[in-house]
Amino acid sequence: MLSKVRLGVVAALLASEWMAFGALAESTQTTSGNLGAHLAKLVEAGYVEEEKIFVARRPQSRYRLTPKGRKAFLAHVAELQSLVKGTS
Repeated sequence: MLSKVRLGVVAALLASEWMAFGALAESTQTTSGNLGAHLAKLVEAGYVEEEKIFVARRPQSRYRLTPKGRKAFLAHVAELQSLVKGTS
């Protein structure tokens, strides 16, 4: 999970139950194509769950962090904190 975009996606999903694709694109300030590629990798890894729904008869993809994704993110943060403590 070293990509800046992937970290941004996971960080955005930490604070919400579900997030629409458009909201994630806005939050991460990335293009739809780039975000779609990163989301595909996160879904494939089991870190993010994807759901396709209809809102006002229009298709919408929304995403949420899985327990596995939350655990991986927290482990990454702990590792970063450990590195910071080691250099102080």
